[in-house]
Amino acid sequence: MSFLLAPSFEMIQADEPSMPSDPTPFDRLPPPGAGQRLFVTLFAGMAEIVGSRQLEIDWNGGTVADLRREILAARPAIGPLLTRSAVAVSGRYAADEQSIAAGADVALIPPVSGG
Repeated sequence: MSFLLAPSFEMIQADEPSMPSDPTPFDRLPPPGAGQRLFVTLFAGMAEIVGSRQLEIDWNGGTVADLRREILAARPAIGPLLTRSAVAVSGRYAADEQSIAAGADVALIPPVSGG
């Protein structure tokens, strides 16, 4: 019996897999070209209007401008805030031309006022 040192520095038998098996069987994966989910975090007034701190959107990829159109169509009540809000993708402010991949970390950041 031989042993290998795994990345977590625990001893495992060589005939055991060092990586966990895929928890999603291939027969449950969406077919190629099928829409994926995009989760968009909301803050302040937007979250209050929607009644949730997160929107879940069917997403096949597109730009920030495409995302704004999708959100406006699904939630017209946040339109006035949406047009004045910044969009962050993966922790960075994004221009309307920037692409957003399915599964990206996206947040809508409404304008802030105060003194």
